[in-house]
Amino acid sequence: MTDDPKTLVSTDWLARHLDNPDLRVFDASWYLPDMNRNARAEYDRAHVPGARFFDIDDISDQRSELPHMVPPVEKFMSRMRAMGVGDGHQVVVYDGAGLFSAARVWWLLRLMGKTDVAVLDGGFPKWQSEGHPTEDEPPILRDRHITVSRQNHLVKDVTQVAAASKLGDQQIVDARALGRFRGEEPEPRAGLRAGHIPGSTCVHYRRLLNEDGTMRSVPELKSVFETSGVDLSQPVITSCGSGVTAAILSLALERIGHRNHSLYDGSWAEWGMFSELKVETG
Repeated sequence: MTDDPKTLVSTDWLARHLDNPDLRVFDASWYLPDMNRNARAEYDRAHVPGARFFDIDDISDQRSELPHMVPPVEKFMSRMRAMGVGDGHQVVVYDGAGLFSAARVWWLLRLMGKTDVAVLDGGFPKWQSEGHPTEDEPPILRDRHITVSRQNHLVKDVTQVAAASKLGDQQIVDARALGRFRGEEPEPRAGLRAGHIPGSTCVHYRRLLNEDGTMRSVPELKSVFETSGVDLSQPVITSCGSGVTAAILSLALERIGHRNHSLYDGSWAEWGMFSELKVETG
């Protein structure tokens, strides 16, 4: 794997740079209820030395009824300052599943104009399995100034996605499993219809990963998208259940050099809730 501090870095890269005073590490673990895991408790037991816990549900728009929507810029800046993350820092984000929720925080920081952000390939499981150091104490935090420049082209709302679905001028790619995409399996969130956004394509995020939770090679990533019917010369909107695993698709697209992509923040948690929005099955 080729290390890229703007997309994906290896555990070896992180181990070499761990003492860099301008490095900031986030544990961005987050789990679905049926995974029966407590992200914060796991962080408290063991994390990469110096890692801050990034609470995806807390650092979000609490005014929205939808889960972990993008926070207001002011809230994001306040939380980052308090966590000692600011201008000039290289950020590395990992999670406890390998590669599941870390990409969401990578995408969120990019949305806020931070480009020196990478996901740890293979996450905390790979870090631990290789015998790298861990600790159970939180780091000492000092406020750091941060400048935010929100990149609105990286996010889509329901109106924009509905227009893309109708006009077909942007491809909508869904990271959920095929059974959920087809409407054959129930949604984990109560009250949501089953199926997918009309005209969208299914690329289950797991198809982009190796068995050990690392991301597949660039040629393999391209092949997964292309064999699924995604035209990589056209713009892509990524979607999923609630905007978390959609970011894995966004990260993969960035890895292969596809720059014209955005993420549907509300995803199926929003689309599946409104009866006036059309749904396809099968």
